[in-house]
Amino acid sequence: MSGFKEPDFLERKEAAAIAKKAALEKFRAKTADPALADRLTERTARAVDRKAIKAAREAEKALTKTRETERAQQAELEAALQAERVKAEGGQRERELEAKLKVARDARYAARKSRSKRL
Repeated sequence: MSGFKEPDFLERKEAAAIAKKAALEKFRAKTADPALADRLTERTARAVDRKAIKAAREAEKALTKTRETERAQQAELEAALQAERVKAEGGQRERELEAKLKVARDARYAARKSRSKRL
């Protein structure tokens, strides 16, 4: 039984040359294939479609983000207006309460005055 014989340099060089030649023939056969052009045009068309879809999706996201920002600003404005209304109503209530208290105080004062005049 003889041992494993390792290929020498020339054998390896010939094997590499044969492999390169086979790869080149395979490549030439692929490029000569008429269906290759169709596949490439389909591939580029799909790539263009994907880019268009991605651009549309990004535009929709930007539009959605803009709408959300506008809604947030509108909600903030409405909250500020509501707070201002509450503050104004509170001030008006205070003035009405002060006016009622003044009327009551004036009535008590007038009642005291009229009691002291009777005597």
